[in-house]
Amino acid sequence: MRTADDIIIRRAGADEMIDLRHRVLRAGLARETAVFPGDDDADARHFAAERAGRVIGCVTLMLNEWTGEPAWQLRGMAVEPKLQRSGLGARLLAAAEESVRDQASPTRLMWCNARTPAMKFYGKHGWQVMSDVFDIPTAGPHVKMIKRL
Repeated sequence: MRTADDIIIRRAGADEMIDLRHRVLRAGLARETAVFPGDDDADARHFAAERAGRVIGCVTLMLNEWTGEPAWQLRGMAVEPKLQRSGLGARLLAAAEESVRDQASPTRLMWCNARTPAMKFYGKHGWQVMSDVFDIPTAGPHVKMIKRL
């Protein structure tokens, strides 16, 4: 999907996400910490926002469970710092949600571990907080959030 500002939102390979995830989500840690278990699973879906051949945003969906129910886990959402709050994250999230709506499977539940500064962003897009704040040692305070499509 091409937009007026020459940003393309497209399906991508897991390997295309790693550098951006590392810079934005795992700065100061080993690059390998930006590689997630399940990245190479057949049902994993990776989306990239690209401008002039460079990945400037990314998000991953992995088929998982939420309290025993099949669900898509959203992971590794990252946007280049200079482009945060530009609407690019919303476009990536919309592409991920649209892929879930378009699939043949009846799974329409999505969940994520959201960093606390991102709670407002997800809430604005219809996600609900489902937990108290908890700490992920390599990534800081988070909450669990869900959205039914």
